[in-house]
Amino acid sequence: MSRIVLVHGMGQEQESADSLEAAWLPALAGGVRTAGQPDLADRLWRQGRPGDLECRMAFYGDLFLAQGRMGGGQTVDDLTPQQQDLATALAVEWLRQAEERAPLEEDRDEAYRQLYALASEAPGQMGVRASGRPVLNALARLRWFAPAGMAFAERFADRSLAQVTRYLTEQAVRQEVQERIAAHIGPETLAIVGHSLGSVAVFQAAHRLERKLPLLLTLGSPLGLRSLVYDRLPEDKTVPARVQRWVNLSDRDDLVAAVLDLQKLFADPRGVLKSDWTLNTGAQPHRAQSYLTKPQTGAAIADALG
Repeated sequence: MSRIVLVHGMGQEQESADSLEAAWLPALAGGVRTAGQPDLADRLWRQGRPGDLECRMAFYGDLFLAQGRMGGGQTVDDLTPQQQDLATALAVEWLRQAEERAPLEEDRDEAYRQLYALASEAPGQMGVRASGRPVLNALARLRWFAPAGMAFAERFADRSLAQVTRYLTEQAVRQEVQERIAAHIGPETLAIVGHSLGSVAVFQAAHRLERKLPLLLTLGSPLGLRSLVYDRLPEDKTVPARVQRWVNLSDRDDLVAAVLDLQKLFADPRGVLKSDWTLNTGAQPHRAQSYLTKPQTGAAIADALG
């Protein structure tokens, strides 16, 4: 059982719980330190080692490995035709987000050109009729998706789309992820932190809680994608009843966080949910560690730990 439960996002199939804890914990301690709580930060991570506050990663990336394949990760080509339609719709939504608010003007222009080329009639009226591969190729042309080059962007987009789609459409995958999260939650758990696809998983996990949770923290969350994610959630579109505080953090440049203000979408009569999209997470705006180091993250964790 853990005081803080961490849940990663998409594209982590080559990692492990241990490797992600080793990356996340120093970043989280840094956020707490930046928020003015150095003693608490030392209890999370100090001198290259975890402190006395138990923080564990609920790892599920291995569920998306393709055995015997170079690179190892499942791709959109591994999905059923129905799943490929959803993956394509997600890719189109990422292009639309890029057209509207990508930080680089060249990306906004490129997204517009790609949407126009893929459109059945006119820009902004595209149905989900284009095959997945042209949409993936279009994403790979955006610098937002390609900080390490087009080949990386194609792999990242392909595998990320496949993973999000499988999580949303396969009950067995969702159930296994939920069981792995639940295995780390106990009476002493004070915070659950979910990044990217992990934020969807922790929202669902929070609805299953039987005891109070001081903090649900979601980072770079796609929960607000209406027809693609939000409308597919079987849970009530409310703040989970056992959650005492829900903090949702996002960077305006993070295209995965399509809807920045979740307060508009989730019923919150207790005033528990707060969204903050003033973060600046730098050149890789969706990167988990960039969210974890921010004082807003640290302050939320410090409040939960008391």
